[in-house]
Amino acid sequence: MNNRNGLVLIVVLFLIIIAGAIALFAIPRSPAQQPLDSASQNEAGSASGSATSTSGVASSSPTASLSDLIEVSAPLINATVSSPLTVTGRARGNWYFEASAPYMLLDKDGKTIAQGHIDAQGDWMTTDFVPFKATITFAAQPAGSTGTFVLQNDNPSGDPARQKELRIPVKF
Repeated sequence: MNNRNGLVLIVVLFLIIIAGAIALFAIPRSPAQQPLDSASQNEAGSASGSATSTSGVASSSPTASLSDLIEVSAPLINATVSSPLTVTGRARGNWYFEASAPYMLLDKDGKTIAQGHIDAQGDWMTTDFVPFKATITFAAQPAGSTGTFVLQNDNPSGDPARQKELRIPVKF
């Protein structure tokens, strides 16, 4: 009788694993989890005057955005910035982890001159937009030089397929 109980237990566990796998792949993903299709990607890269993401999505409006995931109201694209720089906008709750997400400010050569994190200004455990804010201090840059403000989603999984970033060209 012991062998029969062991066999039943193995079959039940196997069925639970199969049901879990089916549920994992059958449940629709939220827009933030779905990869962008090639039709929605702009292969032009970082055109002058536009914000771009690593997935190639570009915005020609002065307000930078990445699809339906994040919108930055300051700094605007090609805005002249100085220290301290106040960053504001809104992002879907799944852009954050523990109510924050990383940023970097790069100089014209791509060297990091400031880094830190934006902070959600509300309940981030939602798929709705949540406002964010950060104040960035950095060393003075040569007048008229350019740089890039980079916002990344917080990706604790480390999975490159889930990594997203928004790049905003700025002037100093």
